[in-house]
Amino acid sequence: MGAHRARPVVGLAVGRGTGGELADVFENVLTRIGRLCSTEIGVTRSPRTYHSYFTLKDAGGTDRTRRLTEEDAGHYEQFCREQARAGVSAVFRTAINAQSLYLVRERLQAVKVDPVTPSLLLVRDQAQGFYTGENRHTPDTVTRTMVFSKEITEKVLTFAVRRAWAQWPGDGPARIVLAYKFHLLDGAFGEWVAEIAGRLGVAVELGQPDTVNRNLVEHGLAPRTLLVAGNEWADIMHVVLLAAFGGERQENRYTENVHLHPDVDGLVEYQTVHGSADDLAGTGRVNPTATLRAAAAIAERHAGCPGAITAMEQALREARDRGVGTPDAGGRHSTTEVVAEVLDALDPAPDRVSAAGA
Repeated sequence: MGAHRARPVVGLAVGRGTGGELADVFENVLTRIGRLCSTEIGVTRSPRTYHSYFTLKDAGGTDRTRRLTEEDAGHYEQFCREQARAGVSAVFRTAINAQSLYLVRERLQAVKVDPVTPSLLLVRDQAQGFYTGENRHTPDTVTRTMVFSKEITEKVLTFAVRRAWAQWPGDGPARIVLAYKFHLLDGAFGEWVAEIAGRLGVAVELGQPDTVNRNLVEHGLAPRTLLVAGNEWADIMHVVLLAAFGGERQENRYTENVHLHPDVDGLVEYQTVHGSADDLAGTGRVNPTATLRAAAAIAERHAGCPGAITAMEQALREARDRGVGTPDAGGRHSTTEVVAEVLDALDPAPDRVSAAGA
């Protein structure tokens, strides 16, 4: 008899708004994919339901908001650390309050990875910069501090280059562009980048975000471009890059957040790109496409279900071809109906298979 294979386990963190509905979609789809590949996939759900920006806004004043923000950040950071210690390699998270998230991303040294197109890999530096840092309140003033360091810059750039080689094996990136507000750092950032690039043996173009924007508009996208960016620019530009080069709506996508801190090395967080959509909570109208794709990616990459990503894309295409979609995607179907149609295409009923083969 062969050696017993340990049951794969993934983490699940749920925010308010539409988080509960999408978490149910995720677990349902992950279970179905696991059954199709004869694999039982375990899910460890965080015991805390994290706040969205809107539920925090209704929490009752600045002091309470600050406390709940820090509580959410501390709890989620600990959850990630516990999953990494347990050998879990992937966590799916629905949208939660951004300020809590950025605290965790700074502490666990995260980068967000998004292959926008086959020719463009975007790596967002979430571990340092103007989106990170702590707030200090005095009467009528908020002082926000943040840190840039050569150590983190080297970690981010080293990871990005390695990921680019994984995306373009045999060739690697043809062009590496960094978009940072480096002119605000007294020249230190440019010196670090030159030194790090020399150690890595790569050529790096360091540009101001407005210069990078202009070059993309005027000259278009070069093949195999690695774009590493400060999060304050990349957050705003992501939807623009998708519209200009990707041809897909942001709401349909998921992204990966890879943690570079040694305590959680190897832990990847998958998230939907869209927000918590509190206005849709309980209406059955939230678009599940990003969650469906994230479930398939986790199943294939972390739970031993080869072909899950391709099968999911085919099932989504079939559902779209039949006119199935939520209202934001031009359809008239509920979240539950869309998921059911996609799962039916993923695992068609026997009579449908027979009819197709007739």
